[in-house]
Amino acid sequence: MTADTVDVKLRERSYDIVVTSDDPAGLGSFARQRCRGTLALLVTDAHAATYAAAAARALVRTGLRVSQAVVAPGERHKSLGSASRLYDHLARLRADRSTTVVAVGGGMIGDLAGFVAATYSRGLALLMVPTTLLAMVDSSVGGKVGVNHPNAKNLIGAFHQPVGVWIDTAALATLPDREYRSGLAEVVKYGVALDGELFAYLEANRDAILARAPAVVRHVIARCCRLKADVVERDEREENGRRATLNYGHTFAHAYERVSGYGTWRHGEAVAFGMVQASRLAERRGLIPRECTARLERLLTGLGLPVAAPRLPTADLLAAMHHDKKTVAGHLRFVLPHRLGEVGLFDDVANHDLRAILEGAHNEREALEPE
Repeated sequence: MTADTVDVKLRERSYDIVVTSDDPAGLGSFARQRCRGTLALLVTDAHAATYAAAAARALVRTGLRVSQAVVAPGERHKSLGSASRLYDHLARLRADRSTTVVAVGGGMIGDLAGFVAATYSRGLALLMVPTTLLAMVDSSVGGKVGVNHPNAKNLIGAFHQPVGVWIDTAALATLPDREYRSGLAEVVKYGVALDGELFAYLEANRDAILARAPAVVRHVIARCCRLKADVVERDEREENGRRATLNYGHTFAHAYERVSGYGTWRHGEAVAFGMVQASRLAERRGLIPRECTARLERLLTGLGLPVAAPRLPTADLLAAMHHDKKTVAGHLRFVLPHRLGEVGLFDDVANHDLRAILEGAHNEREALEPE
């Protein structure tokens, strides 16, 4: 069975990320080697029900006692209320600190289950089993977990590293096109922020990526995980600015998600036009030429992702940005490109420049319509 392993080196919190294709039984032995006890709470939602059932069978075959909790799907359910219901479930199981929480699903499930694992009984082991592309390349790696607050996405959270991440690209086979393409936005993010060669690889292999060719997809996922692991190893808790580079496009994206209502757009869709807006802001500051943004737009468009933002009140978007947890001493911090493969942090963006980007974004191209 072909598999790639990415090791995340964080001293006593180190763990492996395994990227494989069509190996459902492999999860069992991977989990058993990393679980201290014999009880596991598997958290999932209806979108990942089929894969979750197979995951549960693999875990049970290795001697684990598995209880399953199904959460209502959708970003609006990544909440303290959902977390409280999972706490109740763990209490009924008489879970203790040897219990493992297994998150099987997309980014919402990973964030929510991870938050519960981080906070129940002062911390339970967390095993990530992402089933969406977005979760595979981003949210399942690095230990950021949390729930949403009415004022901001992921405002309530913690850093809680998993004991392992099991990624099987076979889980992508039944993923709806829109969900799969949404994950590609985070893949493109890595190319812009950290790896110009990856960006060129995405351009050259666009059709194979869209066709979900296993070898190509496995290579892309493993490369993204390696890039994120490198950053997390150097800045686990986002203290020296290195990890903040992974937020490229997200300051804009989170504002649009909040103002439009969580769940209206896929997170990756918001990130896609957020990246374009960040690139245009970099152009306005003289950091990059127009061709850099044009190349980004061509790739995103070719991958079926939006490159323009919907028309929303500028004042509401600005207010949402200022509520974002990434603000520093009250100042907005933006990740802007110097070139494809290198970005920097800026907290001196003038309001008039930001307004110009927000007010002009919907005039460039037709915006994505909400569901």
